[in-house]
Amino acid sequence: MKSRTIIGLAVAAGLSVLAPAAFAEGLAGAPAPFDKGGVKIAVVSYLGAGDWLQAFEQGVKRQAEALGIEANISQARNDINAERELIQQAINLGVKGIIINNGQPEALKDVAQAALDAGIPVVAYDVNLDNPKIPQVEQSDADMAKLVLDQAVKEQGDTFEGGVVYVAGFAPLDRRYAVWKELTKTHPGIKEAATWGVVNDTVAASVADQTKAVLRANPNISVVFTPWDEFARGVKLAIDELGVADKVKIYGIDISTSDIQAMIEPGSPWVATAATNPAVVGEASVRALAQLIAGQDPGRSILLKPALVTQKELLDNGITSFEDLQVKVPSFKDSDAAKAPWIPEPK
Repeated sequence: MKSRTIIGLAVAAGLSVLAPAAFAEGLAGAPAPFDKGGVKIAVVSYLGAGDWLQAFEQGVKRQAEALGIEANISQARNDINAERELIQQAINLGVKGIIINNGQPEALKDVAQAALDAGIPVVAYDVNLDNPKIPQVEQSDADMAKLVLDQAVKEQGDTFEGGVVYVAGFAPLDRRYAVWKELTKTHPGIKEAATWGVVNDTVAASVADQTKAVLRANPNISVVFTPWDEFARGVKLAIDELGVADKVKIYGIDISTSDIQAMIEPGSPWVATAATNPAVVGEASVRALAQLIAGQDPGRSILLKPALVTQKELLDNGITSFEDLQVKVPSFKDSDAAKAPWIPEPK
């Protein structure tokens, strides 16, 4: 990728910055450098769109504001070279810490190490950089996959032909797919009829096209496991268009207001999902990084526990939005992950 100015890169990558004027004063009772204020961090995401990312960034902003942090937030828009360059730019700018949200591990390990070599602590979310100095913020991908796949067996039995939307090389997808493979071993009656998927700027539309072809070629598929809600949206589009919602059910991971709306539609094939609150993930990531910046240890693994959400639960409780879900399912509203007495609660 050709060299670009930081301003040009920021515009191209959709960089947003929390106004510095809001962070002129330090945080009373906080350790250095938060007691003086002026702490700047960078948050670099591999993905570039979607409800999950929007909620994650909202959480980042809320916790950053509570801590008096200026957060530079950018998206690589599924371009690993752009993500590498954004991280390098953050290093060059001398930020106090970097959050790396998703990406391809092998392509990021060296640039993450470069940040550490420059004295800049790093926190990673959903990308295993295999570095003991980089804490991992995780949703417990295995727990999420197990929750929703156990529900699939409960509802569909232990004999069916299933399909999986999966793209290798992304840590969360790899961990979730591994649980599916284990399920097919422990339940020999469950067969993997097809695997398909793509990660690009139009995930749902692209997956919808793929799914239509797969379901036409494999009419016996009755369950589709979608280990990312962007995948689930695409599969639902295809199922709706083919008119097979009564025959094919979706079991997903992740949730948002638009996901809830899709699940509660009359006759929706999307019947269950497992998730953590992406805004809470963003908050925990900032808290973990703040502790590192302050010379404290947030732990090697910052784990957020997921919950199962079924279509029936949504309908029975009149849940129509993510806000409703947080009110009626308290475990979605907050997490104790990476909390410290000196870190204020986000508003």
